[in-house]
Amino acid sequence: MYILGISCFYHDSAACLVRDGDIVAAAQEERFTRKKHDPRFPQNAIKWSLEEEGITAQDVDVVVYYDKPILTFERLLMSYLTVAPKGLRSWLEAMPLWLGQKLFIPKVIQRETGYQGDVLFTEHHEAHAASAFYPSPFNEAAILTIDGVGEWTTASYGFGKGNELALLKELHFPDSLGLLYSAFTYFTGFRVNSGEYKLMGLAPYGVPRYKDLILSELVDVKEDGSIRLNLRYFDFLGGLRMTNRRFDKLFGGPPRKPEAEITQREMDIAASIQTVTEEVVLKMANHVYSETGQKNLCLAGGVALNCVANGRILRESPFENIWIQPSAGDAGGALGAALSVWYRYLGNERAHPNGCDSQQGSNLGPSFPNEDVKAFLGSKGYPFYELADAKRTRIIAEQIAQGNIVGYMCGRMEFGPRALGARSILGDPRSSDTQTVMNLKIKYRESFRPFAPSVLEEKASEYFDINTPSPYMLLVADVKEERRIPQPSGDGIQMLERLKAKRSDIPAVTHLDYSARLQTVNQNDKPDYYAVIAEFEKLTGCAVIVNTSFNVRGEPIICSPEDAYRCFMRTEMDILVIENCILYKEDQPPWIEEGDWRSELELD
Repeated sequence: MYILGISCFYHDSAACLVRDGDIVAAAQEERFTRKKHDPRFPQNAIKWSLEEEGITAQDVDVVVYYDKPILTFERLLMSYLTVAPKGLRSWLEAMPLWLGQKLFIPKVIQRETGYQGDVLFTEHHEAHAASAFYPSPFNEAAILTIDGVGEWTTASYGFGKGNELALLKELHFPDSLGLLYSAFTYFTGFRVNSGEYKLMGLAPYGVPRYKDLILSELVDVKEDGSIRLNLRYFDFLGGLRMTNRRFDKLFGGPPRKPEAEITQREMDIAASIQTVTEEVVLKMANHVYSETGQKNLCLAGGVALNCVANGRILRESPFENIWIQPSAGDAGGALGAALSVWYRYLGNERAHPNGCDSQQGSNLGPSFPNEDVKAFLGSKGYPFYELADAKRTRIIAEQIAQGNIVGYMCGRMEFGPRALGARSILGDPRSSDTQTVMNLKIKYRESFRPFAPSVLEEKASEYFDINTPSPYMLLVADVKEERRIPQPSGDGIQMLERLKAKRSDIPAVTHLDYSARLQTVNQNDKPDYYAVIAEFEKLTGCAVIVNTSFNVRGEPIICSPEDAYRCFMRTEMDILVIENCILYKEDQPPWIEEGDWRSELELD
């Protein structure tokens, strides 16, 4: 039995195909269209999912959409009526999409896919909850979902057991931790629904001197983690901005303009809202524990991508184990909706997980056989060498150890916002220059942005203060004390100067506060990637490598060999590996670009 889950029309559109309860394909539309966070109907993702399984839309038994548009429309209507006539412009801009698509999802699906059956709908946070619990390694668990808003809900909690899932309580719009964090994302000059992770990365450069101001003026936080926003300072109910002039006055001036210099004010604001967010999430988790009595916790929703907060739940909450959906945002709603139909609507039994998740390392997207890669490179005249299996990992590890930056594409593409070794750029963590080179010459992004370490799972505790796997790069842990290098006081030192200071024996992946957003790698989920890191350890004695997503700032992670080669040639990457093919930059013909490609990117 085939169930197709769809999420679209807000941000991060995606499709997921489930066969008899197993996730067989899942991908975001942005990877095919090359438009970052593409919200459009996921026509390409659906087409690929069906082709991957060798079926057509007529073979699909159920199509399910991850949201109930009528409820969302009701919220928008009530919000506009609350602030009318102020919200008229925003309302008029929204209506064509609602009247043309969002209120007629079944017709859109039938028109775009040819599917003629019934279309089901889950509630938004039900889809989040299902995506968190059903693929998790737990037979029983508490569930916590937190995001901006879905229909009327901004956070919810409940529990799952076997194939059953129950949501007990919800927090409703406009009181939203996700929207609060996004308001500060906007105010510090980053793009909402895209730049939140930049705000999190900026936080260690500041001090939380605005924390008390936020708690006294902007948000009332209750002991159970529920919140109440002071709407006098926000403009998202009916305006086209997240914050208003009162907000500006509170923080000493207008929002930072995108691409403008980042000042100490932005750093301190980032530190302040990050601290508040962590404390709210921790209060929520503690309350969920007291209400459910479960020892395991499953997380989803966009706020679950805040890996610093996740790390605090793991260390400081009563929960013994946590599992976070790798595609925690809206894209993962497609997966959750499909699984919700299989287990909740159809009542199918769920096999006991036995401590293993069913997310398959989140390697659920397209793959490209080595023969197809060779055919593509040959047809374009791009010089390459084919690596024998016996020498492949050694050659790649040697290149990284020599300080070269390696674009690495192998196996099925990851589902979710993190590159996990299938579409990654790799580097040597021991070099102090790696972070600067990768940020400025390859990613073309802000210099303060940290990089993630990929570490052999069995060696993680030798490098980081963590005793649990982190396969999806959704937990932050501190670098071990004995690996750290003491730092001078940051007072009066510019950001770029602080960046240059060596903070540990793996400086390229050690953030300013000695933390790291780590990925643990095991042989089962990604054997090829594990082998590269293991070989790197043999050569250098270091079981860690730098892992960042294979893209430049403003574009989605690569999907195809063509995407990989284009990104390779547009940047100062040294080596490109696609399956068993290796390409050296100096061997390649001159890259001729049509127009200014960087101006077309959606910088956030």
